Amino acid sequence: MYIFVLTRAGLSFTPLPRNKIIPYRLDLKLKARRLRKESTYSELLLWLEIKNTKVLGYQFHRQVPMLDYIVDFYCHELMLAIEVDGSSHHSARVQRYDKRRQKRLEKQGVRFLRIDDLRIKQDIGEVVREITAWIIGNSGHI
Repeated sequence: MYIFVLTRAGLSFTPLPRNKIIPYRLDLKLKARRLRKESTYSELLLWLEIKNTKVLGYQFHRQVPMLDYIVDFYCHELMLAIEVDGSSHHSARVQRYDKRRQKRLEKQGVRFLRIDDLRIKQDIGEVVREITAWIIGNSGHI
């Protein structure tokens, strides 16, 4: 794929950088598909706000398998995972699992934004502004 730029000198194009593909267990592909069909209310609210390159032109995907895990939302260009944490993430056991999972994925270059699902339900606009601010502060996007 290419980026096309129209300048006074004419049309120029440059190849898009290749996104890093993080391997995953093949059985997770079906699980991710099922999770997309069974999204929580908070996940659906956030998805409606970030799909179709609505946030600064970046494309997000839902329920993306990586290694032995599935992240809620992922942008390949930014290597950004967004996790929606509901009440089940408050237990010590789940927090330990989340921490181990996040460390493994960070070793692959993935960066994380964790958002409490109540915040999404209460003020989705503020959550989207937070995501936008993160992208501007961490991607060189102006």
